[in-house]
Amino acid sequence: MASEILMPALSPTMTEGTLARWLVAEGAAIRAGDIIAEIETDKATMEVEAIEDGILAKILVAEGSANVPVNQPIALLAEEGEDLDSLTVPNAAGEPPAPPQPAPADPAPADPSPADPAPPQPAEKPAGPAQPKQTTNRLFASPLARRIAAQNDLDLSGLTGSGPHGRIIRADIEEALATAAAGSSQSAGRAAAGSLAAAGERFVPHSAMRKTIAQRLQQSKQEAPHFYLTVECCIDQLLASRKALNETAPDGIKISVNDMIIRAAGMALKAVPEVNGWYEEEGCRYFDRADISMAVAIEGGLITPIIRSVESLGLAELSELTKSLAEKAREGKLAPQDYTGGGFTISNLGMFGVQEFAAVINPPQAAILAVGAGEEKPVVRDGQIAITTMMKVTLSADHRIVDGALGARWLQSFKGFVENPVTMLL
Repeated sequence: MASEILMPALSPTMTEGTLARWLVAEGAAIRAGDIIAEIETDKATMEVEAIEDGILAKILVAEGSANVPVNQPIALLAEEGEDLDSLTVPNAAGEPPAPPQPAPADPAPADPSPADPAPPQPAEKPAGPAQPKQTTNRLFASPLARRIAAQNDLDLSGLTGSGPHGRIIRADIEEALATAAAGSSQSAGRAAAGSLAAAGERFVPHSAMRKTIAQRLQQSKQEAPHFYLTVECCIDQLLASRKALNETAPDGIKISVNDMIIRAAGMALKAVPEVNGWYEEEGCRYFDRADISMAVAIEGGLITPIIRSVESLGLAELSELTKSLAEKAREGKLAPQDYTGGGFTISNLGMFGVQEFAAVINPPQAAILAVGAGEEKPVVRDGQIAITTMMKVTLSADHRIVDGALGARWLQSFKGFVENPVTMLL
């Protein structure tokens, strides 16, 4: 008996994905473990494996289909020798097809002639277009698409579905609304200026990653009461230590300032473990390990792969891990375990010359550290003016789990490790 291949949940936050590419054709024999498709999630492009042997009897979701909900059937897998012509195809919602019904003739065939049906129903509006609308309840549309359409007073009867079997899906609704919005904007522009503006503009639909970033960070700012603490760290000794380490490091190892900052943050999380946690409705969850999320800018957004057990890693091993994870992130090859979890995040914009900024907390984590650029500046020490390289860092903390004094203690600990880097190697 044929079984359904469902859109898999490839990460804990995934609710829908884009079926980027089928790697096998209809009718092909597949074995458990074979790679059959590529799915684009809000984090990366992932390969999908077959979980059992069989024949790929029917592809239900075409390549390039976006916003395919998790657990929606995307294909049918038949047993070897099974009659493929007898297979039943579920609808796009994953429900079995409705039993065959007679061709949809007039619901009340009082007049057997095929004449224009308008005369029996003189309606409020011209009868011609009104009659076909009686069949709008037969339109194939997902529940989500119907809900969004209803919220925006959008008539589904004028849409052509891009889902399986012509089903109207969320993407079709969003495209129609975007088109309508663009038309309204252009009309307003014409009314104000008398003609279309010559200046160029373009509309770029949100990617799954951009939607997820927007949703999560909006949620963070709405739900987590952020507060911010900033300190300046002298990094002269850190820079000197880094230079000495790189001069003696094996070939291929190049320790960065960011690696040393991550190490210092890991040691500070062990020293002040109350900052290493999540706020949850029923309580606060704290972690023994310093698993630190590292913000990596990629095309179209931002992703935070995780360096696990930072406190137990040497700087050479830490450097290799950060480099490997950053490369995988930019190539879209991160696996779910590479970015799931983490108790703390570091966002470093110092390499872009940014002196100081405040980052948005990565929920449900308790805090995020924003790292600015190191700059030479005059400072007074022992009554003398000296030129010192200073670096500003800002801790954004969730006041529901981290109080002001606690955040200040963590920053003091971090500053101590940065300014005396030998202590974080003990």
